[in-house]
Order: sequence, then structure tokens, then C-alpha cells
Amino acid sequence: MNGAAREVIAANVRAARAAAGLSLDALAARAQVSKGALIAVEAARGNPNLATLVALADALGLSMSALVEDRRADDPVVVVDQADVAPLWTGPDGGTARLLLTNRSPAPVEVWRWVLHPGERHGEQPHVPGITETITVTRGQLRLDVGDVTRTLRTGETAVFAADVEHAYEGAGRGPCELLMTVHLPPDHRG
Repeated sequence: MNGAAREVIAANVRAARAAAGLSLDALAARAQVSKGALIAVEAARGNPNLATLVALADALGLSMSALVEDRRADDPVVVVDQADVAPLWTGPDGGTARLLLTNRSPAPVEVWRWVLHPGERHGEQPHVPGITETITVTRGQLRLDVGDVTRTLRTGETAVFAADVEHAYEGAGRGPCELLMTVHLPPDHRG
């Protein structure tokens, strides 16, 4: 993650924490992250991992976009080139997860593009109730674990699930798995 992206995240987290009236200690406890990690995020030091950013967004009642995006003008059409979006997760074999954008109306929907190489795995803690995820595999195979349920998705298959349980995505098969994910946030989830 480049310095400009860290600065945007730092400013957005500080502003959201201040708007919520939370101290560093209170937000760290609510998000279940260390105070040191929170201080580093707010100071734009290091590279916060995806799990930390998700925990902070959930604790603040915000979408991930509210933490990572510069606020755009209200253009009638917003176009995002994935090459201009820094990965928020990078796997050991070069897989990536990019939050491309969030459609804020009428209820917020985040749009992600993932690439997972065989065996690359990313696990998520439960999100707040009301959040669902939809995953469409555009190339390859994906192992999807949701709670105690495991499914293998192949090219062209789509799955939807409530994301308020532990869940994980893993590249399966012989080549890279590419997928599009939408995270559907409740209408009252601040963006």
C-alpha cells in the first residue's frame, strides 16, 4: 500500500473515531485490535492488514470504502480502473484483493476483485449481522468455507451467504482463481 493510500485511511479512521466520540482505547477494544495497531493506522505508518481494516470498519459501523476511499465528487458515472486501486490483501503467491468501489445507494454495496492462487487462503471473522456476500467465480475454482459448510465453486458459479459467521476463501484447482465479490451492507450501515 502506498503512502497516499495510508494517509487516506489514517484521515478516514481518525475522522470516524472522532465522529463516534471514541477514544483510541475504546475503538481498539471495540474492534478487538491492539491500541498500537490503531495508533499506527491513524499515523499512516506501516501497512494495515485487511483483517484490521475490516475490524475497524465493523466497529465504527462503516463500509470498507469509507475507510479506504477518497471522497469523490458526485459524478453521474464513476469509473474505476483496477490498476489504480492498491490491493488491500496480497497472498504469499501473488494473489490480491482490491476494493474497487462502493455503490452507496440505496443500500451500500462494496465491489471487490480477488485473485487467489492454488492454496492461497484468506479467512474472515464474522461481520456484523445483516451483511451478506455474493461471490461469482470468473475463472478457476474457489473453495468457500462459511461456518461449518464448505463449497467448491467453479467458473461461472455464484454463491451468496450471510457473512455474520467465520468464512474463508481459498484458491482451488490447478490455476489462479479470479472472482468478483459484492459485500451487501445493511441500509443503516454508514458509508
